[in-house]
This record gives sequence, structure tokens and C-alpha cells, in this order.
Amino acid sequence: MYSHTYTTVTKKSETPAAVHQWFQRMTEQLWPIATGSLSLRKGPCVRERCPACASGEGHSSYALYGRSGKKRFSIYVPERLVPEVRAAIRNGRRLQELINEAGVRYVRALKDEDRPQADK
Repeated sequence: MYSHTYTTVTKKSETPAAVHQWFQRMTEQLWPIATGSLSLRKGPCVRERCPACASGEGHSSYALYGRSGKKRFSIYVPERLVPEVRAAIRNGRRLQELINEAGVRYVRALKDEDRPQADK
């Protein structure tokens, strides 16, 4: 499920250039960045007579799942990197929210510029 909230508090007349500057300020601290989801997966290993696999416990590992174009991908994430990858995914979601907000603000600014002076 994806939800977002527009937190736009715009001035009476915001210019496209002002929207651009706002977007740059808001995004300059968004690093690291990633899209997708981080999942803990469990599965058997390749070793013969592995006690963990024989007991049904299996082996846990993290993976980043996502899409590149139309193709899905999965990449192994070592446990020590999980906090940084989680932060990157949070930043990726925040970037998407900012893109949505920027689009609305930009179109409003373009419309305000296009409006005759008497209407302003």
C-alpha cells in the first residue's frame, strides 16, 4: 500500500524557478537512496547433511527486491548492511513523495504564470 500527503504550503504565486529551488533543497540530503523492498528470506543451503536444513530451520538472509524496467530483481544484502539499506529505501520513498508534490506545485506555478495579470 502506498500513501502520501501533500504538505504544500504555497505562497499566493510561486514561480517554476522557486519550485525548482525548493526541490533541490529538499532532495540534497537524500542519500543513500534506493527503491524496492527489503525482505528476510529463509531457505536451504547447498551443503549435504546440514543440521539447520535437516531440522527445517534453514538459513535466513536479507534481499533487496525491486524492478529495473519490466524485469524484477533480487540482490543479497549482508546483515551488517541492513540498516543502511533500510535508510536508503526510506529516502527513496521520501523522494517519490517529493516528486509528487513538486509536480503539483510546478503545474500550479506554470498556470499562475500563464494567467493574465488582471486575474492575479
